[in-house]
Amino acid sequence: MNQQNLPNATAVLVLGILSLVTCVCYGIPGIICGAIALFLYSKDKKLYLQEPQLYFNYSNLKTGKILAIVGIVLSVLWLAFLIFYIYNVIGVDALSDPDLLEERMRELQEN
Repeated sequence: MNQQNLPNATAVLVLGILSLVTCVCYGIPGIICGAIALFLYSKDKKLYLQEPQLYFNYSNLKTGKILAIVGIVLSVLWLAFLIFYIYNVIGVDALSDPDLLEERMRELQEN
């Protein structure tokens, strides 16, 4: 019986890495990549659990899952920080008034 790769193991690994790398891009791409990776992980895990002797790259699948979870957590934390920063430091009112926004940005640069 020949062992084969799990169909999405490499994709899960790549998406997990992308989730981790893109977590600082406003958080959204990291969350999306991580969610897709976890979805593909669950499909392949079911496949693996049915006949584990057929597949040999389950470790890539587990590594991708871990990276995706870490990427999602970091993305959510970064997104929460950005929302907190905009709300408390810059102010929501400055987002609709370009002059006020420019003034607040100058104040932040001076401090």
